[in-house]
Amino acid sequence: MIDCDYLVIGGGIAGCSVGYFLSAQARVIVLERESQPGYHTTGRSAASYTTVYGNTAIRALTLASRSFFDSPPPGFSESRLLNPLGALFFADQAGLPQLDALLDDVRDPSRLIRLTGDDARALVPVLGPQVVAGAHEIVARGIDIHALHQGFIRGLRVRDGDLHTNSEVRGLVYANGSWQIETNDAVYRAPVVINAAGAWGDTVAALAGVRPLGLQPMRRTALTFRPDDGVEIAHWPITVEIGEAFYFKPESGLLMVSPADETPSPPCDAQPEEMDIALAIDRLEAATSLRVRHVAHKWAGLRTFTSDRTPVAGFDPVALGFFWLVGQGGYGIQTAPGLAQIAAALAMDRDVPPPIVDGGFRAADLAPARLHSTLGAG
Repeated sequence: MIDCDYLVIGGGIAGCSVGYFLSAQARVIVLERESQPGYHTTGRSAASYTTVYGNTAIRALTLASRSFFDSPPPGFSESRLLNPLGALFFADQAGLPQLDALLDDVRDPSRLIRLTGDDARALVPVLGPQVVAGAHEIVARGIDIHALHQGFIRGLRVRDGDLHTNSEVRGLVYANGSWQIETNDAVYRAPVVINAAGAWGDTVAALAGVRPLGLQPMRRTALTFRPDDGVEIAHWPITVEIGEAFYFKPESGLLMVSPADETPSPPCDAQPEEMDIALAIDRLEAATSLRVRHVAHKWAGLRTFTSDRTPVAGFDPVALGFFWLVGQGGYGIQTAPGLAQIAAALAMDRDVPPPIVDGGFRAADLAPARLHSTLGAG
């Protein structure tokens, strides 16, 4: 029997980040079923830090994460967590209402400024003549996902926490004030289990006899290709069609493009579908002068959503000691520091850090009980 204060299920960005913050004051073990942490979603993300992405709660969590990204604790990472990028949202005539709505919603010229079509093409010259306007998010950044994830893992271990890979959870039972968690090779005991299992969140709940939240994994596809000679891409921002029909961005000398697909999927090792690859290429070539001569690499990952597209962080309203940290959707990387600090505070029954509260955080927005009420009494 291996004892700890908090047993975290899931070694992706959610599990490792909350484990990091909890381990400052408690004994923490993180379990990962794969041979390497972050294999499924974290390792396949095209994460960017953008403050205008997502709903109100997501934007608040993103802003709450900025100070950590800018000034992580000493020794957290040898490289910068954020790198210059910027974000350009572009629209043709039909997309103007959506672009106007975005600009009206943000109303902060220090974050988002309106551009003409020519201004947009000055940033990304390959955009076609049908692009009539854009919005430039100057403060958007690229995130070094590996440095962020490894920083959380390293910090967890420095604080005497553990990350156990190849540890698939096969059963959870609550008795005498603690959870007993059985894996393929060990048995653990902890008063609090944190379910940070991503697409497998409801599966873990079912093993524990806990009511699921109705999580829905969605497949997203991406590919990289080398643009034609003479196309200088190094300083391009992430470039997003305003209706999110597709987006593209520079990545290690190549261009990454995604059709921004959201195909419902069971929890699995997601693989790209040729139809989605073709759709990404078609949309890119229709809106730009780019031509995809050869696909260098293609992949797919799962982004798991709740019904209201807002993450869950909080204790289950019925199951004692069962804490949910799931449903980050496509925002898990950029919100990780803020959301993990919130989750750690809630799990320890402590106050959420004041800067996060001042940024608009409300525990009720993230509470799992809100989803139970929408699922009916069954």
